[in-house]
Amino acid sequence: MRNLFLVLILVAGVEAVRAADAAPYTPPADAKGDWSFTPDPTLPNVLLIGDSISIGYTRLVRAKLAGKANVFRPMRAQGPDNCGDTSIGLERIDLWLGERKWDVIHFNWGLWDLCYRNPASKNQGNRDKAGGKLSTPLDAYERNLEKLVARLKTTGARLVWASTTLVPEGEAGRFVGDDEKYNAVAARVMQRHGIPTNDLFALTRSFAGQHFIREGDVHFTSQGYARLAGQVASAIESIIGAKGGR
Repeated sequence: MRNLFLVLILVAGVEAVRAADAAPYTPPADAKGDWSFTPDPTLPNVLLIGDSISIGYTRLVRAKLAGKANVFRPMRAQGPDNCGDTSIGLERIDLWLGERKWDVIHFNWGLWDLCYRNPASKNQGNRDKAGGKLSTPLDAYERNLEKLVARLKTTGARLVWASTTLVPEGEAGRFVGDDEKYNAVAARVMQRHGIPTNDLFALTRSFAGQHFIREGDVHFTSQGYARLAGQVASAIESIIGAKGGR
């Protein structure tokens, strides 16, 4: 009995380590601070679904749309939830949508799908494009997106797709050019469903070095996030303006 108990503890410990390794990474600077706010019931509700890039611009978008919309994102007990790849999206989408009536959903998956990971890698998130395994092949990415879009459409919200941001030279777990391949697949899916695209890839492709947190990193400085937030807020405002609020 004691041996069985020890085995169960060991298994639980291994599973905890695996869960920690699989947890989508978010730069500490983007996750820290107060994420709470008091929504105004008279304003439209906007949900931002995305990876750590969207975490970096969420609060800036909220500030830009203050008095015009309530801006939410998926949250965990300890802070904002990084929505990871499309497989994580399929597992958690119902939890993220909850019971709230959404007027606009601005969403993205891709940067985690096109990443190669290796458990032996010491890079953040076990990134390893030389010896790692691709998170989500293109065909699976398309199938997953189709399922996610079908679920999002059941909410009745106006949907806006955000293209995957740029993969810079030197990124440890991602190949330059894969961003365009995954964006092309996503564009087909969105076209089939009549969903407009907010082209964050084109925006970030124009960024200079000071917009990236460091060379070869997909994350951005405050300057970069400010520009992303401006484009995201404008895309959302054009929709809620056309709807005339709630």
